Amino acid sequence: MDQFWNAVGKFGYFEYLIAALALALLTGIIQARLNSTYKKYSQIGNSKGMTGADAARQILEANGIYDVQVQMINGHLTDNYHPKKKILSLSPEVYNGTSVAAVGIAAHEAGHAIQHSRKYVPVKLRGALVPVANLGSRFSMILVIIGLIISGTAQTNIGFYLALAGLGLFLFAVLFTLVTLPVEFNASRRAKNILSDTLYMSGEDMKGVKKVLNAAAMTYVASLASAVLSLFRMLAIVSSSRRND
Repeated sequence: MDQFWNAVGKFGYFEYLIAALALALLTGIIQARLNSTYKKYSQIGNSKGMTGADAARQILEANGIYDVQVQMINGHLTDNYHPKKKILSLSPEVYNGTSVAAVGIAAHEAGHAIQHSRKYVPVKLRGALVPVANLGSRFSMILVIIGLIISGTAQTNIGFYLALAGLGLFLFAVLFTLVTLPVEFNASRRAKNILSDTLYMSGEDMKGVKKVLNAAAMTYVASLASAVLSLFRMLAIVSSSRRND
């Protein structure tokens, strides 16, 4: 265990800064790609002329889901599915839009509704993690800082253990981000399959849908990388607390 703490303790501020700058660059590239891909395919109409709302309703009905309401919500790309209320909300450009991008995004959100209907295990796990993940995001660093203060002012191990508790809380936030990956990738896979096999979208339509959904999926990969980087930094901080005890 001593070797572990010594190893993570070497991940200092300089190493963190370099990694953070590299990640910021990567995230910027991913976001720019998403924006350009969405902009391109939001200007290309789908071959069937259906709106995002039409696509979502047809997908839900094709999967025997009749208790989910499809509604419009204000904002840009604010599309989401609320499992408890069973409401699939689409932004105006997706709800009313007949573009390839609109249909792809609507199908993705319908994919989340199907996941909940089929009791997809990662969805259930992510739902269970929400409360403790929120606590971890809000209070983990506070506990770590308090632990550091105690370690620097008192000859006791309490500071280290308090910082360790903060680290444990943050682990749940990282785990939530990790579990989100299969949930989002699976929703996109369901969307692609349904649009192709059930709604019979053209090959050209599907090419655009795949590019939009794949670009969006990479934003979740970037979020996971950011969470892992923060975890390593917190590990280094807790390690320093231990060495000062």
